[in-house]
Order: sequence, then C-alpha cells, then structure tokens
Amino acid sequence: MLKNAVILLLASALAALVWLDLRRPAPSPDIVSPLHPVEKLIQDHAGRPGLAGAALGFCILDPDGRVVACLNPQVALSPASSLKTVTTATALEKWGSDHRIETRLTATAEILEGVISGDLVVVGGGDPMLSLQDLRGWAGQLQKRGLKRVTGRVLGDGRLFPGSIYDDFWNWGDIGNGYGSPVCGLNLEHNRYVVAFRAAEKVGGPATLLGLVPEVPGVIWANETQTGAVDSGDGVMIHGGERTGVLHFRGTVPLGQAPFQVTGAVPDPERYAAHHLKRALLEVGIEVAGAAEAVKGRAAGQVELLRHASPPLRDIITSIHATSDNHETECLFRLLGLRESKAAEVVIREHWKGRGLDFSGLRMEDGCGLARADFITPHDLARLQFLAVTGPQGMVYRASLLQKGPLRWKGGAMSGVRSVTGIVTTSNGREMCFALIVNHYADAGAVAALREALVEDISRW
Repeated sequence: MLKNAVILLLASALAALVWLDLRRPAPSPDIVSPLHPVEKLIQDHAGRPGLAGAALGFCILDPDGRVVACLNPQVALSPASSLKTVTTATALEKWGSDHRIETRLTATAEILEGVISGDLVVVGGGDPMLSLQDLRGWAGQLQKRGLKRVTGRVLGDGRLFPGSIYDDFWNWGDIGNGYGSPVCGLNLEHNRYVVAFRAAEKVGGPATLLGLVPEVPGVIWANETQTGAVDSGDGVMIHGGERTGVLHFRGTVPLGQAPFQVTGAVPDPERYAAHHLKRALLEVGIEVAGAAEAVKGRAAGQVELLRHASPPLRDIITSIHATSDNHETECLFRLLGLRESKAAEVVIREHWKGRGLDFSGLRMEDGCGLARADFITPHDLARLQFLAVTGPQGMVYRASLLQKGPLRWKGGAMSGVRSVTGIVTTSNGREMCFALIVNHYADAGAVAALREALVEDISRW
C-alpha cells in the first residue's frame, strides 16, 4: 500500500510540473545573443547561392590570443595549403631560422693523380632546393682539384627517407604532375621537368610533344594529348608513378599556343640527380666510365669530397609561403619526423602542446595539405598563427608570409576547398590572427568575395 501511495504521489507531482511548464510563456524571439558584426557578415555571405550547402569555419583572435568572433571554430575541415603553416612554423621553432640542410658528395676512393678509381656517390640529406647550377658548381670544384677521370659510376643515394616517394593519400591524378612531385632524400630541381607541346591547327587534332627540359633518363613518353579551344587553358594531365618507366600525357592543349608548357614530376629522383651530375662532369671534361643510376644495396662512398648546404631555413619557408610548394614542405615534414624517430604529426603535436596548443580534430597525412584526408579546426589554425607570431621566431615567421595591404597570409586551394590564415592589422595597429576554411562550395568567386569582405571589415576595427 505504501509503495502504491509513493508512486501515486510522484505521478501527481510530475503532472503538476508539466502543467506549470505548459503555462510558462514561450521565450520571446527578440531575446537572442547578439552576433558580433563579423559573424553576421559571414552568415550573410553563407546564405548566398555560391555558398549554399558549404561547410564553413572561422575564428579570429585578439592580440592576447582570446577569441573575438567565430563560426564553427571546433569543426575539423580540409584546409588545403594553409596546413603548410603548421609544418613551417614547427620547423622554424625547432631548428631556427639559420638552419641548413646538407647534401654530401662522396667517393669510394681518393683522387689520386687525377683519377677516382671507383664510384661517385651523392648522398641526399633531404634538401628540397638542390639545383642543376649547384651540380655544375660541384663539377667545377672537382676540376680545380685536378679530377680528370672516374673509373666507376655516378650513384644517387636518396634513402634517407624510408618508404614511398609519394604520400599514400595523394591522388593518382596528382603524382605525375609537377605540384605532386616525389619526395626523396636526394632531390634535384624539385624533382620536376618542363614538357612542351604544340597544338594542332584545329580543335580535336593531336597535339605534338616537342620535348622535355631537363632531360629525364630511363622513361618513354606516351602522348595522347589533343587540341582544345583557344581559351581552354591547361588541360594536360600527366600520369606517372613511383620509378615507372612510362609517363602518359593526356588531356588538352589550347589552340594557338606554341609552345605550350606544363610541369611534370620525375619518377626516379635518385637516377635523375645522378644523371645530371654525370652530365655536369662531362661538360667540364671529367670522364666518367660507368653509368648514372640510383644506389642499390649498400653504398660505399666513404671518402667525402664536398658538402653542400641548402639556403637557410628562413628562405625555404619564405619560398613555401610565396609559392605554396608541396615538395619543399614535404621535405621539412619528413625531416621533422626522421630527426626524432617519430611520426611527423606526433612531433608537431608534442611541440605545440608544450606551447599551449593541444590540437583537437587535427589529421596530418602529409605536411603540405595536398592529401584530402588532412583536417584541422579553424580555432587551432588561428591559434597556431598567434603562437608562431608571438613566439621565439615570430619576426621571421611574420616576414615569411605573403602581404597584401593589412593582410599577412597563407592561402589554400584545391577542388572544393578554399582557406586563408594569417594576420590582419587593424586601423589602430592591433594584430588579429585568424583562419577561414570553406569546403564543398558551389562558387569559388563567392568564397573570394567573403574573404575580401572579412579582411576589409577587420582592418577597419
């Protein structure tokens, strides 16, 4: 009986609460949290047709690192090349702005009476900036030291970076083209070449392959390109692969442009570097009896002939921010992991956690943003800018960003992805760090209009 009475009492109380709740007046639609003006600006743009259905995130911080305004700041989005700032800022803080990356030229024997009785071995250290001009300089130095003949081969050793020369998450359509060039311990001219075509006299006709510079050894070319309309632009796709012997050119070359040039990715970086070092030696009269090829098995170049240092890290990072070069960024990303014997993403997370940024929603399959599986939140990307600018390398980092009026920035763009991050200086001189990421939009022009409106609005604060 007592149990039934308790149940009846509870039921009555619940009914009374429901009745009281029903009698409570509904909240007034006029009682809402006021939007910050920049949040309203974003929402106004987000409602336009070009951004309908898009995923959009934004965050801006004041000079003390506090959030001023935001929209979906904790939603992880694909950033494209704005992700490069995570890699560059980390390398800058860990290694310093004067850091240089070394490449060594070694031999299996000393130079005796003008002869190396053995092989030359180029040992890569992950430098993304090594050039043909550098190799010609080496050849000149060896000539001055009296070298006249190499009885063996010229070998390229790029085994510093283990695994594939391509990221596992790069698209098949990326890895034959120049922007998707491979990443190796030994790199020359960013592991790229320029290929030239001549369009046919009418649309639909086959385009003619005119040649490649620099020469790429050990491959044959399958040219399937056709002629497109006058204003069709670059429609050429290059399909290659890791150390492949065949490169396929497909797509269209615009009518009326001859020659029309595009950039491709070298499939075997080590052989490419060895081939061009041998050519540089021959050009100054140094004989080389053996072939130019990649190291297979153990390399035995114990005698060091010279060391070559890359430009200082500040210059590499400035180049990355100016050109959005994937290859340069990936070399730094892989070196970050290699030097601490950890995954590069782990090194990055640990460094910034020590600086007060504990990433949430971060996924770095690469360091450059070419992988569509990369994610970061707008808050964390904006926070990274704040920490980088106010950190020990803040002046160098700030100077390395592109500048347009009050904006210092790094952008990102690929199909369906636009982003921008950096610093806006307000009318009273305050620096506001921010990040804007937009995915799945219908019109890139609408994203550009939003970006420009944001910068203009913030700069007037």
